[in-house]
Amino acid sequence: MCGIAGILKCNGQPPQEETLKQMTGAMNHRGPNHEGVWLDSQIGLGFRRLSVIDLRDGNQPMTNEDRSLWIVFNGEIYNYKTLRDQLKLKGHHFQTQSDTEVIVHLYEEFGKDCVHHLRGMFSFAIWDVKEQTLFAARDHFGIKPFYYYKDENNLLFASEIKSILAVHGVPRKLQYQSLFSYLTFQYVPQPDTMFEHIHKLGPAERVFVNAKGEMKIEKYWEPHFHPVKRSLADYAEEIQWKLKESVNLHLQSDVNRGCFLSSGIDSTAIAAMMKAEESTKTFSIGFEGVNNETIIANQTAAKLGTDHYFHILSTEDFFESIPKTVWHLDEPVADPSAIALYHLNQLAKDHVTVVLSGEGADELFGGYRIYREPDALRPISWMPNFIKDSLRKSLSIYPYHFYGKNYLLRGLTPLEERFFGNANIFNKSGKMNLLHESVHAQNSFLHPTDIVKPFYDKTVHLDPTTRMQFIDMNFWLPGDILSKADKLSMAHSLELRVPFLDKEVFETASKIPVSNRIGKNTTKLALRKAMEGIVPDNIVNRPKLGFPVPIRDWLKTPISDIMFEQIRYSGIEEIFNMNIIEEMFIQHRSNKGDYSRRIWLIYIFSVWYTLFMKEDLKQLKSAVL
Repeated sequence: MCGIAGILKCNGQPPQEETLKQMTGAMNHRGPNHEGVWLDSQIGLGFRRLSVIDLRDGNQPMTNEDRSLWIVFNGEIYNYKTLRDQLKLKGHHFQTQSDTEVIVHLYEEFGKDCVHHLRGMFSFAIWDVKEQTLFAARDHFGIKPFYYYKDENNLLFASEIKSILAVHGVPRKLQYQSLFSYLTFQYVPQPDTMFEHIHKLGPAERVFVNAKGEMKIEKYWEPHFHPVKRSLADYAEEIQWKLKESVNLHLQSDVNRGCFLSSGIDSTAIAAMMKAEESTKTFSIGFEGVNNETIIANQTAAKLGTDHYFHILSTEDFFESIPKTVWHLDEPVADPSAIALYHLNQLAKDHVTVVLSGEGADELFGGYRIYREPDALRPISWMPNFIKDSLRKSLSIYPYHFYGKNYLLRGLTPLEERFFGNANIFNKSGKMNLLHESVHAQNSFLHPTDIVKPFYDKTVHLDPTTRMQFIDMNFWLPGDILSKADKLSMAHSLELRVPFLDKEVFETASKIPVSNRIGKNTTKLALRKAMEGIVPDNIVNRPKLGFPVPIRDWLKTPISDIMFEQIRYSGIEEIFNMNIIEEMFIQHRSNKGDYSRRIWLIYIFSVWYTLFMKEDLKQLKSAVL
């Protein structure tokens, strides 16, 4: 796993090596083992390498035999050996043992359709010297990032935004539509970022760029669900062997490997299958004085026979590392578990270079508790729309804490208007009250319903739970889960792999009917059935807890004063109504409402704003890190 960067000049001027090295230098944490650059008359490609496969000959940028194609690639291709053998039969010759070279020859053979043959995580760019065109692509699920910036003279791209910001002349300007989206989603959905003029490719997108800098972006794959009625036992058997195959493929490397281990079924399944193949190191993290996952993780590790390491994170260490975490994320991601994940990756890096993790299982197999909501709301969902509208208006006169109000409101609201993914922090009126009048006077905003509508339109034939999973796979998974996974592992020069997010595993998951995914009191029915006899019994039936970060409790201690002062002096008073924010703190501390997620979202934005909008980035990097 690595960091890639590139400059395409559209004004007849050659790219400068110094500029390219500024880009790669901004993300040296992604690849401490090697730096490489290649420049031509119009383009420059840069690379930072974390050596994992073919330690001797895998350096980049890499080319083909006649030097007509040049590539920079971030990720891992798990079926590269099979592809290599197939390409050899077609007459291709290889100089290295790396998966990078396989992509070059796949492109020679199949052009843009090379992506359909790849099984893995990837973000790459190929410059065709003969055609003077750039081709770039991002993997099917959005595991690896790809950011780009374009003006009249340049196209810049990189694995991290800070790499693009390292180039002189790139403006650091807040994108207010992104802020508006962030206030609901708790991250910025693709294709936008929190910076105006900087964008990101979405999952399963590829882009063509000609010598003039003209871009054509297209989607090459979508995670379609097509339920097929079969027995739960049949699906469990198929899941078991597909996941075993994926785990075995994800174990390919020439360096030490390990696995994250929580108290849930996802990571335990990966750890158990990994331990069946080799001796395994596992890692977990918990908090002082709260629901501590490390206790159960330690017990599970003992049953599996892994070499287990854990860390209890203090409140002081948690808050001390927030600026570092936000710095590495590039954009504000208001998920409190991000800070814990930063420390978990740090723990793992002390022992291994590659770590396997359970991300993606909830989205594929129906693991979130909110996926049970459509069934719970069925008693009122049958009502005609005119009755629902009337009841919703009547409920507005009752106070927020009125018993049953939230249940009724959600049941009376169409799915497309109530579910935007696993986070829904501020509603429309809450955002309009929070934002300074000058902000919405100068901007017209797309609302979350507008953003998710094209995706809901593709699933009108599916049941509500499956539609929710489709939304999460296109928004929550790449925007929150995988963004954290990539950035916070790479912060420690650690490669994180996600065996659940495999094309073959998804193909099985996509066929499972909702009745074999969601039960009355449980989730992930088929996955749990598949793991019987593989993971300990107490884990098979253990409900999903998420990562229990005690923000709600901390905000009732003097820590809340420190957080409010950070917000007050961050410079965001030109954006937000500070009176509204102060009232949230007061209401929360006096137990008149739970404002923890809303306060945390604003707090993380204030830290990000201080780091990326107010400071000199070169000086800041050394200060933060």
